Amino acid sequence: MPSHPTLFSIPVHRAFADALAAGLIARHADGVLGLAEGLILLPSNRARSAVQAAFVRAGGAGLLMPRLAVIGDADLDENVALALDAIDEDPIPPAIDPLRRRLLLAALIEAHTPADETPIRGAAAFQLAEGLARVIDQLHYEEVRVAALTDLDLGAFAEHWQASLGRLRLLVDHWPGVLAGAGGIDRAARRNRLLDRVTAGWRAAPPARFTVAAGITTAAPAIARLLRAVADMERGMVVLPGLDREMAAEQWTALGPTGPEPDAPVRPLETHPQYHLKLLLDRMGVRREEVAEWEGTSPFDGPAARTPFASLLFAPADYSAQWQAAGDLSAATAGIRGATFADDGQEAQGIALLMREAIETPGRTAALVTPDRALAERVAAALARWDIAVDDSAGQPLSRTPPGALLLLLADLAAAFDPVALMALLGHPLVRKGAVRTAWLDQLRRLDLTLREPGLEPGWAGVSKRLAARAADPKARGHGLAVELSPWWAELSDALAAALAPFASGPTPPAELLGALQAALEWLTGEAVWAGPAGRALAELFDQWALARGDGPALVDPADFPAMLGQLLAQASVRPPYGGHPRLFIWGLLEARLQRAGLMILGGLDEGRWPAATQPDPWLAPGIRRLLGLPAPERQQGMAAHDFAGALGASEIVVTRARRSGGDPAVASRFWLRLAALAGDLPEPAPGGVPLTRLAAEIDVPPGDAEPAPRPAPRPPAAERPRKISVTGVDRLARDPFAYYANQILGLSPLDPLSAAPDPRWRGTRIHKLFEDWVRGGASREGFESELAALHRDPALDAIARAFWLPRVEPALRWAAAQLWEADARQPIGVEMRGEAVIDGITLHGKADRIDRLADGSLAIVDYKSGGAPSAKAAFDKLDNQLGLLGLLAERGGVAGVEAATVSSLEYWSLRPDRRAGGAGRISNSYGARSGLKNAEEAVDHAADALAELAALYLFGDAPFAPGEAAGRGDYDQLARRDEWFGRGEGEA
Repeated sequence: MPSHPTLFSIPVHRAFADALAAGLIARHADGVLGLAEGLILLPSNRARSAVQAAFVRAGGAGLLMPRLAVIGDADLDENVALALDAIDEDPIPPAIDPLRRRLLLAALIEAHTPADETPIRGAAAFQLAEGLARVIDQLHYEEVRVAALTDLDLGAFAEHWQASLGRLRLLVDHWPGVLAGAGGIDRAARRNRLLDRVTAGWRAAPPARFTVAAGITTAAPAIARLLRAVADMERGMVVLPGLDREMAAEQWTALGPTGPEPDAPVRPLETHPQYHLKLLLDRMGVRREEVAEWEGTSPFDGPAARTPFASLLFAPADYSAQWQAAGDLSAATAGIRGATFADDGQEAQGIALLMREAIETPGRTAALVTPDRALAERVAAALARWDIAVDDSAGQPLSRTPPGALLLLLADLAAAFDPVALMALLGHPLVRKGAVRTAWLDQLRRLDLTLREPGLEPGWAGVSKRLAARAADPKARGHGLAVELSPWWAELSDALAAALAPFASGPTPPAELLGALQAALEWLTGEAVWAGPAGRALAELFDQWALARGDGPALVDPADFPAMLGQLLAQASVRPPYGGHPRLFIWGLLEARLQRAGLMILGGLDEGRWPAATQPDPWLAPGIRRLLGLPAPERQQGMAAHDFAGALGASEIVVTRARRSGGDPAVASRFWLRLAALAGDLPEPAPGGVPLTRLAAEIDVPPGDAEPAPRPAPRPPAAERPRKISVTGVDRLARDPFAYYANQILGLSPLDPLSAAPDPRWRGTRIHKLFEDWVRGGASREGFESELAALHRDPALDAIARAFWLPRVEPALRWAAAQLWEADARQPIGVEMRGEAVIDGITLHGKADRIDRLADGSLAIVDYKSGGAPSAKAAFDKLDNQLGLLGLLAERGGVAGVEAATVSSLEYWSLRPDRRAGGAGRISNSYGARSGLKNAEEAVDHAADALAELAALYLFGDAPFAPGEAAGRGDYDQLARRDEWFGRGEGEA
């Protein structure tokens, strides 16, 4: 045994994996098997890949490398078995599968509720089970006895935290029995046993080979004991990454206590990048002065001045005054550049440009290091414009892959039928993949048009009912579509409704819900959903749930099941096979810890992105965690700071951030602010001599100055202009000639929104139908109550409309009905009455909501408005001519079934509830004492004049159909490119 432990540290300016490989080759590459007889313990599988690549770079492909074992990953078991020379006769029980464990914990939460506490069921229990699993793991990692939970004095804590701890005690007491019944143990507990077994074996009989523990920073007690055993071996050593050997002793002490000392006068600085290393050394029983500097170097090392600079950069706040005496830092900051972009989209473009430029130099490598997965995806997408594929070693959440997204779409649809979700699901690229997809998409487009009209009743049956009604009526709108679509829809809806039946039966065992989703997935996609890395990962999730044999919450509300699936899929990472550009990389913080590229781009340096925001513990208050000796949530920020310091040691660095992220203002990361305060303004990268931020902002901007489109003024020949116009078309022509042109001449009409919810158009149509059916039935009081009851029962109404719209509009409907009950001097003679007449060479047509015969034999034209009615001023300005033109048709005998007669009243019945009148509506006219039009006769004549003027200009003449000047938004504003010319003071073309 050596007289003192053997520990080394590789400073941050050196590339860890390459320096480690170079140093080990120099020490042990004597003879053919010098290196091959050794063992290197590493923190993760990704670290193992980095060290393998470093050995290949340093010694060539023919080098026989040491064995590499991982002691930090979830697949610890077989790797530690490689480290054991002897076969133990007492096998350690297997670790329980993570999904089954979470399901069992959720069932435990359901089953055990303290007195006077509200039970937690279903999806809520499943969500809390994740936090409970983390607490149990941390108790194992920190080797905190379960009994410690009952020994705490919680008098100073709020009642809800005391209640939470009470529930936690109850669960932790029952958990060992549940585990024993499942035939496994917690993975963290198994790791501790394995590590302690290795430690004890090596203490008793140290291996003859050389053994190196490299890059391990986890400070768990079992890890610390193993590392101490390695450091004490004759041929053993521990190599730490980035231990700050330059920090003054008083600063090192100021990092605070590393044990559970609740009465300590100073809380530990767990957010400092060196705290977890100090904790590790203390638990190993090693002083920092006993750690030597590693002698290995590599071509990837940064400037030596970068190591003291990183130490100064992260000086504790009480010691940051030394920045003022730092002197010349130019040697340390050489090679560090920075860029602040307008938003995260431009940040991704800028990073992609830097990576694209890097590969122009033969042999040069570049890596983006970021914890922000969204930024990583955007950069990969931006590089695709140059046909450059880049490997994202952190992988992609299963929920963001095509199979995972398809499963979540299906779950959402099964939980709550929605036309938008239905179209997204059926149009997914995996659905009917192959030769039959073209025919499938043709039917899907027909379904899209069918679903877009308002008034769709909810559920699968609502679509079937609409198709059946239209297919049965040859005169119905969309009859042809319905006939073609009905057989296809019947097969589809029958299959999916049958497969997803468990979602319609109330709270259901989650395994049944998952089985229903699996059956529906396979009907839609066949085997395509299970293909590829993401498909196999999804299949594995289904298999794990099946192996759980019904464990978990007894019943789950189907409406909550999509959220449960979303949590699971978001936590599962899919790493596709490597195949991207060999010199470009995207690394997460874990992947970047031990490897380096020629250009290191540290992206996403905004608070909440790097470092990530701390996640609150739902079970234990921060103070309780401190009493138990568990790590504070802020320790992860210290680890993120250590990752930043390590990446900052590269020779060429670009740091980036965005002023806005996700559409919201972003705050610069604390790391960015420290760097800016110490190093000053960093130079901005300028590929080709142009600032990077400018390139990113303008990369998609066409060359030259922008030339806004002029105000359109289409002028078709008079012979091609229509000679037939509706009364509403006259108003459209008066207000916005271009909208009339687009609708009537180009034949364009806006699509209804793809939504089943009742919209204003549907509500207006439904109110018109209520009065139409009521008047046709005799306009009795009993008939009105019957029609009102039918409106309440209308299946097309959703819960929001029933709760808010119906109670608000009902008083106005009763008010309108009362106008007829109480009016002896008028009698309805027809509803929805169509009229047509040729007036000065123009065929005018329209439909009146209702026509009444007054006591003197004259007519009253009534138009219902579910919103506000047009003003009399609009009629005088010849912008609202509808009622006047309907009166003109009636006076000329153009209304079918109504003899020509004088029109003495033009009325808008507004059904917008007036709170001041108890919710009643209001009757208004298109004329009045304060208007330029005093009576119905003048209003009819005025509307006839408006028709003649508009016809002379636009229907017989050659006036251009220029957009109107109204500031309101119209259906055809985008076609008219309104935003490009409106307000610029242009006249008509």
